[in-house]
Amino acid sequence: MQPAFRPLFLRLLFTQITGIWACSRESSISFASGSSDSLKGKKGFCQSVVSNPNQTLHTDSPDLPECFQLSVLSWLPCVYLWLACPPYLFYLQRNNKGYIMMSILNRVKTVFGLVLWIVCWTDLFSTFHELRQGDTKPPIYFVTPLVVGMTMLLALFLIQFERLKGVQSSGILFIFWFLSVLCAIVPFRSKILQAKYQVRSGEISDKLRFTTFYFYFSLIVAELILSCFNEKPPLFSNIDTDPNPCPQSTAGFLSTMTFWWFTSMAIKGYKNPLEAKDLWSLNKRDSSEVVVPKLLREWEVEQAKSTQALYSKPPPAGESNHVLLSKQKDPKKPSFLRSLIKAFGPYFLIGSAFKLLQDLITFVNPQLLKLLISFTKQKGAPTWWGYALAFLMFFAAFLQTLILHQHFQYCFVTGMRLRTSIIGAIYRKSLIITNAAKRKSTVGEIVNLMSVDAQRFMDLTTFLNMLWSAPLQIILALYFLWQNLGPSVLAGVAVMILLIPLNAAIAVKTRAYQVEQMQYKDARIKLMNEILNGIKVLKLYAWESSFKDKVLEIRQKELNVLRKTAYLGALSTMAWTSAPFLVALTTFAVYVTVDKNNILDAEKAFVSLSLFNILRFPLNMFPQVISSIIQASVSLKRIQDFLSHDELDPESVDRNNTGSLLAVVGHVGCGKSSLVSALLGEMEKMEGDISIRGSVAYVPQQAWIQNATLRDNILFGKAYNEQKYRCCLEACALTQDLEVLPGGDLTEIGEKGINLSGGQRQRVSLARALYNEADVYLLDDPLSAVDAHVAKHIFDHVIGPEGALQGKTRILVTHGISFLPQVDNIVVMVEGRVSEMGSYQELLKQNGAFAEFLRNYSLEDIIEEDEATGTTTCYYSTGVFESYPTMSVALLVFRDLENPKSRSVRKRLCSERKHAESDPEKKLPKVEKLIQAETAETGRVKSKVFWEYAKAVGPLLSLFICFLYGCQSAAAIGANVWLSQWTNDAAQNVTQENVSMRVGVYAALGMAQGLLVMVSSFTLAMGNIGAARKLHYALLDNKFHTPQSFFDTTPIGRVINRFSKDIYVIDEALPSTVLMFLGTFFSSLSTMIVIVTSTPIFAVVIAPLAFIYIFVQRFYVATSRQLKRLESVSRSPIYSHFSETVTGTSIIRAYGRHNAFVLMSDMKVDENQKSYYPGIVSNRWLGVRIEFIGNCIVLFAALFAVIGKDKLNPGLVGLSVSYALLVTMSLNWMVRMTSDLESNIVAVERVKEYSETKTEAPWEVEDKKPSSDWPSQGNVEFSDYSVRYREGLELVLKNLTLSVKGGEKIGIVGRTGAGKSSMTLCLFRLLEAAGGEITIDGVKISEIGLHDLRSKLTIIPQEPVLFSGSLRMNLDPFEKYSDGEVWKALELSHLNKFVSNQPAKLELECSEGGENLSVGQRQLVCLARALLRKTRILILDEATAAIDLETDDLIQSTIRTQFEDCTVFTIAHRLNTIMDYTRVLVLDKGQIAEFDTPTNLLFRRGIFYGMAKDAGLAQ
Repeated sequence: MQPAFRPLFLRLLFTQITGIWACSRESSISFASGSSDSLKGKKGFCQSVVSNPNQTLHTDSPDLPECFQLSVLSWLPCVYLWLACPPYLFYLQRNNKGYIMMSILNRVKTVFGLVLWIVCWTDLFSTFHELRQGDTKPPIYFVTPLVVGMTMLLALFLIQFERLKGVQSSGILFIFWFLSVLCAIVPFRSKILQAKYQVRSGEISDKLRFTTFYFYFSLIVAELILSCFNEKPPLFSNIDTDPNPCPQSTAGFLSTMTFWWFTSMAIKGYKNPLEAKDLWSLNKRDSSEVVVPKLLREWEVEQAKSTQALYSKPPPAGESNHVLLSKQKDPKKPSFLRSLIKAFGPYFLIGSAFKLLQDLITFVNPQLLKLLISFTKQKGAPTWWGYALAFLMFFAAFLQTLILHQHFQYCFVTGMRLRTSIIGAIYRKSLIITNAAKRKSTVGEIVNLMSVDAQRFMDLTTFLNMLWSAPLQIILALYFLWQNLGPSVLAGVAVMILLIPLNAAIAVKTRAYQVEQMQYKDARIKLMNEILNGIKVLKLYAWESSFKDKVLEIRQKELNVLRKTAYLGALSTMAWTSAPFLVALTTFAVYVTVDKNNILDAEKAFVSLSLFNILRFPLNMFPQVISSIIQASVSLKRIQDFLSHDELDPESVDRNNTGSLLAVVGHVGCGKSSLVSALLGEMEKMEGDISIRGSVAYVPQQAWIQNATLRDNILFGKAYNEQKYRCCLEACALTQDLEVLPGGDLTEIGEKGINLSGGQRQRVSLARALYNEADVYLLDDPLSAVDAHVAKHIFDHVIGPEGALQGKTRILVTHGISFLPQVDNIVVMVEGRVSEMGSYQELLKQNGAFAEFLRNYSLEDIIEEDEATGTTTCYYSTGVFESYPTMSVALLVFRDLENPKSRSVRKRLCSERKHAESDPEKKLPKVEKLIQAETAETGRVKSKVFWEYAKAVGPLLSLFICFLYGCQSAAAIGANVWLSQWTNDAAQNVTQENVSMRVGVYAALGMAQGLLVMVSSFTLAMGNIGAARKLHYALLDNKFHTPQSFFDTTPIGRVINRFSKDIYVIDEALPSTVLMFLGTFFSSLSTMIVIVTSTPIFAVVIAPLAFIYIFVQRFYVATSRQLKRLESVSRSPIYSHFSETVTGTSIIRAYGRHNAFVLMSDMKVDENQKSYYPGIVSNRWLGVRIEFIGNCIVLFAALFAVIGKDKLNPGLVGLSVSYALLVTMSLNWMVRMTSDLESNIVAVERVKEYSETKTEAPWEVEDKKPSSDWPSQGNVEFSDYSVRYREGLELVLKNLTLSVKGGEKIGIVGRTGAGKSSMTLCLFRLLEAAGGEITIDGVKISEIGLHDLRSKLTIIPQEPVLFSGSLRMNLDPFEKYSDGEVWKALELSHLNKFVSNQPAKLELECSEGGENLSVGQRQLVCLARALLRKTRILILDEATAAIDLETDDLIQSTIRTQFEDCTVFTIAHRLNTIMDYTRVLVLDKGQIAEFDTPTNLLFRRGIFYGMAKDAGLAQ
């Protein structure tokens, strides 16, 4: 049934129920017993006789007048259908789902409809027939059959029209048949009574109409039954193609209203834990591909408007000009809110319509309660009144349930769409924002926009309708209260109004705390993100404790804010529990004291109480809604700002040119990488132009590797071509590496390429560029991270004049001199400008700075060979680019005049060799996945987890909290029982004497309840915060002690998820869930106690109801819990994919993979919503069922009150029924909270899991502490040493034995993957020995504490890692050294000029990952760190790879002078740096191949000699 028409139906139904009563009372028409013919004319239309109401109301066998039956009851369904039809037909025209084939069901419905029409017209013709016989009937006998007959034709038309429009189940018609049956029940009974009477007196008068009526009745009942069934889905609908479609699209009207279609999943989830494959596909209309473009279209419209406003014409010249100028406002910002409303508003409004209806029905039950209590007072009233009231109460409550859940469904789906669209918009935006904008929002902040802010919107939509609904409910409640108690209500209203500022103040304050807490949380997550990214460095430098303290300091601030929030929370909880009570108290007190004649009887007291209870909800929700709107507005602004960031101008680079190899050289920080960024269009263009012809491939200075297989990283979305792929691997020297990797090229690479060495990563990045066959190659220093001989191989086979890329345009940023003679042109950059440019020969002839530089550094005679091919002319077009340090760059555009055809990449590389091993898949062993999929726990949450949490709170405290809750419920019951006693005074006329006593005790009990509430929620909050602190501390502590191998195999996103999402749940969600759970549990319990004590027979019903309740609850919890788990597991990939994307945006853009990545993100979001959507529906499904049980409780409480009305006093009836009306809500919430508690406690489970991972050796071993001056000599000895990365993997180093004297300088060389870096990691014990020993100065390093060891060694790592914070903090986090020492270190590392030029000097802020320094400068910072620590043993890991030769030379001399007496191990790529070392160690496949002085090794002509020859260092 179509949503738009449900409200109409319900309104009519309501009027009908009240209408029958009203008519029968007011018109008081009844037919004189039996004779329907001899009726006197009433206005000539409908013959009837006015008779007393005794026959309709005050009789044990009531009936309605025939006139009423023939007119009102017959016309009601017809009026409904004719009114509903036009809008419905319009809706069907708009939403055509394709036609449905004629089925048996459809044929039967149609035939029955035809027969109905015939039956009605039979009536009509028989009336005409009687007319001709001279028997005149009143007009009603003509009108009614005509109207009903026409309506049946309309219904017939609808049945067919719906079939053609693909409606499988019609709500409109279902309601029509339902109404028809309902209205026909009265005549059905009347006719039987009438017949009984007439049979006694002889014969039945009107046989024909008697027969047609029963025909008519059986047919409409049949139609009603048939309309419960569904048609087949329309032809060609996507149901046929979808493997696991959502049954909602094919569900019938009844099934939709009661969410019956969800039952199949509930059963499946109960039998065995749900898995991802059990989930239904997302409805097309909720998927990213529909939702995101919808929002983006609206947003673009908004942006277009605001830019128009920006560039609109200036005011016309004239006098008014200056006046206008003064009034001109800032240009209008595009409003994100407006685009959201336009995109999702209309759908949301349907939900609002349901809400309106539900608000109105809410007030029916207090009125019915009033009638029920007055009924119990009247001794002679007919019993059917009571039963009618009881069933009406049930019916009203049930209707309210159905409507409320439809409203929620609409709201939640809107919320879900909002989240999808916001995430989609942010993701798309993050791919195209400028670098300047990117620096404004860090990855962490953007992820927060996606997770927290999008979530805020989602949460808000559920309650947004309260904005208008709360005031409406309050006004209605006050109106009915005024009717009940008169002006005394004003006293209560005054109390409410006084409480509003209190609640508002609390809300504002909470809001402020929340903002503050968000900042701390942001800061903590950002810091954790950096710590986890740089965990290796922290371990190497033994800096963990300093960073741990930093995190704990932020955490402490966060907890302090949480504690303040908890104080406020306790206050507001008290306010919200006490508000209705205080209002009731003041109202009743004023009522009885104002006037002596005012008597508080049961009717007044309990009806008022139930109205006060209705009031409670809007009163409390309203401030909350306001505060969550404020929160969402903050989020809105954050999102709007982000979406309004500047975008890269896709037009800034005009792409055209072909053909030569250009090298860019210069000092560190002179703008070489910025030049490349400019060519990619990543910089902001100030002036001038850039043009590039053709597609671009880009190899960044620091390789960007995805968490995927090695092959996927190289293919990067291109189709796999075996031969081309093999050639790429060969050219990039990756073939040998594949033999080393466990799964060949299908090995999974960890996040950021964690399990590849630096050189391998760089070569994969290069292979990706090569495979992509672009026209222009931008290579940002790709050769620095690889060994000299590999660099030569790559230059010869890929980049150089004979390489695979010959004939392409290549721009190579490089520090390697040996390649310069072979390039076509060289650009020399100095401080952001081009100082010289030309071919190698030309620059030598110019004899400028470059020639000078070469003479100093070139170790061989410069070979004069002229290799410039083609004439390349260069045009200068000067442009200024904004970049980190402001630099102006002279930009070059190459145009090859002859424009030779671009030659194929495959040329010559794969010429004749056909690869024997053409099918690599067959040979590969089963690969062990590096990164295991994140597992979702299944089944019930183990009670152990609850116990863990209770332990963290404190076991005694936990018991005490439960005790407090019990007391509070007892006080509440006490107050209400006392009220019921008080109302009974009225009956015994002993009111005035005890008024003050009654009011006093009532007040005391209520106050006690308020206080207990406050104390209990406060104690609970304290316990929860204590638990949160312990759990976070355990997690943090464990993560700092976790061995490096854990971080290599676990995506950082997963660990961050524990620190952000799960800790957030433990901090904020869990406490409120526990609070609600205890509250609802005790309130449900107290309801049962009250009803059973007042009507003991109720105990009989409790058992079956409780059984159903537990049954439904078990189904729901099992399913819902698993859905929540699946949802949280599918959430991490969204964020980790996102952070991976953000770090690689420039590469994604350069390769034009933008759309593919957007699609990937959308798929991940949809995958996540696939488990979220059934989660929402499961709540609706549960709600309808549990509230049905609640409604049954109301029904039975009322029924038993009616049955036992003689024994019960009105006070008790009021008490038990008004409690029953309350129970629905708390039962529903209790199951909800049980489930929430289970799903939120999962956070504790997840945090525990990561707090108990295996730890590394202790940081300090007290009894084995080495002396403070250890190591004094610096002797290092390896004896029979072997090591592997992780259990079950191959050995990386096999049986190394060597000894190094103090002060020796050892160079370590070898192919990539020979185990060079591993050897250095062993010294730090990042890898623990698999066999053998390392001793330093006679101390076995495996026996001492890790910090004692690591703090005595210094490493300059391969990848310079900086943390956000000041430069000083990066050099010396423990603040051990004076400023003088720090400056000295900077001077020796050649950074002092750069730092002293900065306004902030040492306090220079480094951004996340040191992004605002060039890679070379970061490397120098690492050198400065080493100079500060100045330990006896120094390890350099390819430290100077990213630095130009001149700086490299300075550094080498610094190391030689400053670390003269230290033992130095250098992993070298540039062999010239180690030619003067004491000895050189050559590693091959984890074993020592050669170990001797450089001279001897060259003499021996072994591996080392070969490498030296490649580097041009040996003849």
